[in-house]
Amino acid sequence: MAPELEMANVKAVVSTVASVAATAMLVRTLANDFIPKEFRSYIFDSFHDIFRRFSSQFTILIHEFQGPSPNLVFEAVEVYLGTIVNSSTKSIRLGKTENDKNLVVTMDKDEEIIDVFENVKVTWRMECRRIESGSQNDEIRDMIAALSSELRCYELSFHKKHKEMVLKTYLPYIIERSKAAKEESRAIKLYSNIRNWGSDGMNLEHPMTFDTLAMDEEIKHALIDDLASFVKGKDYYNRIGKAWKRGYLLYGRPGTGKSSLIAAMANHLNYDIYDLDLTEVRSNSNLRSLLLGMSSRSILVIEDIDCSIKLENREKEDEKENKHNRVTLSGILNFLDGIWSCCGEERIIVVTTNHIDKLDAALLRPGRMDMHIHMSYCKLSAFKQLGFNYLRIQEHELFDQIGQLLEAVEVTPAEVAGELLKSKNPNISLQNLIEFLQNKIAENKMKVEMDLTLQNEKPEEEPKDTTNPESTLDSSVYLTAQRRS
Repeated sequence: MAPELEMANVKAVVSTVASVAATAMLVRTLANDFIPKEFRSYIFDSFHDIFRRFSSQFTILIHEFQGPSPNLVFEAVEVYLGTIVNSSTKSIRLGKTENDKNLVVTMDKDEEIIDVFENVKVTWRMECRRIESGSQNDEIRDMIAALSSELRCYELSFHKKHKEMVLKTYLPYIIERSKAAKEESRAIKLYSNIRNWGSDGMNLEHPMTFDTLAMDEEIKHALIDDLASFVKGKDYYNRIGKAWKRGYLLYGRPGTGKSSLIAAMANHLNYDIYDLDLTEVRSNSNLRSLLLGMSSRSILVIEDIDCSIKLENREKEDEKENKHNRVTLSGILNFLDGIWSCCGEERIIVVTTNHIDKLDAALLRPGRMDMHIHMSYCKLSAFKQLGFNYLRIQEHELFDQIGQLLEAVEVTPAEVAGELLKSKNPNISLQNLIEFLQNKIAENKMKVEMDLTLQNEKPEEEPKDTTNPESTLDSSVYLTAQRRS
């Protein structure tokens, strides 16, 4: 085709489009000027009904409010669409509250997002309409006006042959996806029973994760696998008829990383933490009330359970010994796996102690404490993680020597971390650590030698006459009794 002819065709098309647009604007102006509002609405609605009757598209409207209450489906769609913003979107809204870990993305008004689900293309559009007086009853209008001057609505369009799939599969999928997205973006909260849990809690800002946690690698991976199995185990727990909960006992010396492990678990699962101080619990009934006040998907922590209160054996618990109505071992056990423990789901219970031998065997059995984790002294694998955290090194010529020293002495990860903090220079820091470990070994050796010396210097006691019943008395008492006789 000749260039002149092609240019003429383009000009003709542009002229036609401009003419149609001008005509449409003229008709719209005339309609607005000469046709009453009520008749305009009737005419436009009629044209809309005719168009919809012959259209293959089906549309679902999801308004922001369901009567006077927020529409939960609208909230779910809002969260979901924020996770699938694509190239079809020209603008978005960003926001963040103190309860959000990251920026929150939402769809802007009059924008469009195209989604594909099970090979079906759907189109989302956000519409905003100004709230006009007289358009709703006063209660709804005032409630909405307090939040926004606009009434928002999501418009979902797709081919009408997919109506059943969208209603029964796609929308339920959106609701589940939005729940997961909310949990991922939500800031982790820390609650304390000193304030009876409180209403808001505090944001947990602890940075510890399993990637940075210094502990035995084999135990760490076993714990991560166990947590993954627990999170996916709702159907399993329902099948076996048990509450959906898991108990972990962390035991070991102070400084071995028990609190850091709890923070890593919370960050890994995105669970809130409820820190239970048993010394602040007045009674067993108060303990039950605290349990009912916990949310699902949370971690209950009872630290240093052997030190917080005196838990007698159940055989010793009677009304006289518990006259002050304090919390008892039976109350703790019922709290952990009694009938009240079923009020809530997806909960983890973590109990810590420095002395596992002081705990009643009933507290340690599976079903209450399902996994016992020994937080041991620092060995080479844990040290390498500390070396990477503090010095950003994964290998060094001094690592072998440090590993040998760690096998010969008992030091906690906290002690090793304290030495690594003294210098950012890897050579200086590691050399200081070697010196610290050597001094620790020398101190332990000197202590053993002193104990042996004192034991050898201690005079041997004369054997007591077991044939005389009075020989069991202290020697001074026995001699006095002899003189009196």
